[in-house]
Amino acid sequence: MREIAFLPATELLKLYRERELSPVEATEAALRQIELYNPRVNAYVLVDAEQALAQARESEERYRTGKSRGRLDGVPASIKDLFLTRGWPTLRGSRVIDPDQEWQEDAPVAARLREHGSVLLGKTTTPEYGWKGVTDSPLTGFTGNPWNPTRTAGGSSGGSAAAVALGMGPLSVGTDGGGSVRIPAALCGIVGLKPTYGRVPLWPASPFGTLAHAGPMASTVADAALMLNVLAEPDVRDWTSLPPDHVDYVDDLEGGIEGLRVAFSPDLGYVSVQPEVQEAVRAAVRVFEDMGAKVEQTDPGFGDPVEAFNVHWYSGAANALRAYSEKLREMMDPGLIEIADEGAEYSVSEYLEAVGRRSELAIHMGRFHAEYDLLLTPAMPIPAFEAGREVPAGSPHRRWTSWTPFTYPFNLTQQPAASVPCGFTSAGLPVGLQIVGAKYEDALVLRA
Repeated sequence: MREIAFLPATELLKLYRERELSPVEATEAALRQIELYNPRVNAYVLVDAEQALAQARESEERYRTGKSRGRLDGVPASIKDLFLTRGWPTLRGSRVIDPDQEWQEDAPVAARLREHGSVLLGKTTTPEYGWKGVTDSPLTGFTGNPWNPTRTAGGSSGGSAAAVALGMGPLSVGTDGGGSVRIPAALCGIVGLKPTYGRVPLWPASPFGTLAHAGPMASTVADAALMLNVLAEPDVRDWTSLPPDHVDYVDDLEGGIEGLRVAFSPDLGYVSVQPEVQEAVRAAVRVFEDMGAKVEQTDPGFGDPVEAFNVHWYSGAANALRAYSEKLREMMDPGLIEIADEGAEYSVSEYLEAVGRRSELAIHMGRFHAEYDLLLTPAMPIPAFEAGREVPAGSPHRRWTSWTPFTYPFNLTQQPAASVPCGFTSAGLPVGLQIVGAKYEDALVLRA
């Protein structure tokens, strides 16, 4: 059972087609992992074993009759609890959302997974409204790292990352407004992709506006590419989504990277990176050279855009909480309340100034990618730290952006960026390499 639970989706589908494995067996294996490990790491906020097994039996029958459906028929998957999912409450890590209401809509990502035959296991944990780079909330407590449950899984898609890493379903879908797919992917040792903004339709619109992306989380790049083929299908409810690019992301993986112009920035010119992280990332960069890429160490040439990011992010938090009374706010994460209160104080001119700085950064990176196909950086400057904290112990900073400087710049620019595993520290904690591409070059990021 354990071995089945760790098979990637691409292998499961092959075995299903050859009638060597059943979707029921794969679903039972994932549910067994949930039973064993969810009490230790707290990755799932909701598990619907009865529905999952019913969907698996339906898939099994489709394979038996030669009528399999879509690209993910019978593959177990989970959904972060920020996405509406028909029949299940979407509580967003919050005690102020009433679960006792009708839940009849699927968000686009949930709809696409369902249409393609995926077996939906349940919903994964998130900090309240997905507001920070770790996963803890007043509703669910904290989510632990699969490699050491006393350490953070990262966030805000920490439940999804921990679930994938522990074989609790090979696929999950997360959100990324400032790194929330890539941060936990790096800290948990899985693959996470933030696609180009609009590549994956979102509905309802995020309160954090055009910083917010949705993306695949998986144990392999091939699985992430397969999932993106599904998630990127159009949905009329997102008027900002991109038209189909008619790329098969799985087929495009075979293109190789020989001759690509690759920039490697070990610290963006201003970040302090833990030595073991530096070592693992440099080793990964040498692999790019061995595969024929033309690698040059250089910084992209921008300063830390955290102030512009904070204006956008804190304003989004104010937007998310604008309808809640003071009584309800007392039930919410104090950190979220703090940034929302700050965001509510920004003037229109301050917000527009931040929009201008964001535009300048995006133009700067567009010009940078005229010279370089890809940018490589560490995904995180540090490994996972103590769970239940927003920042590492002893940090002089209060907010999560102080230790995630490699991720949020590319939410501002809306570029595709992925975290892929590239090694471990001496303490056995994963290290991630970030691969950033020019806007719309999602296929190239995956291929690399």
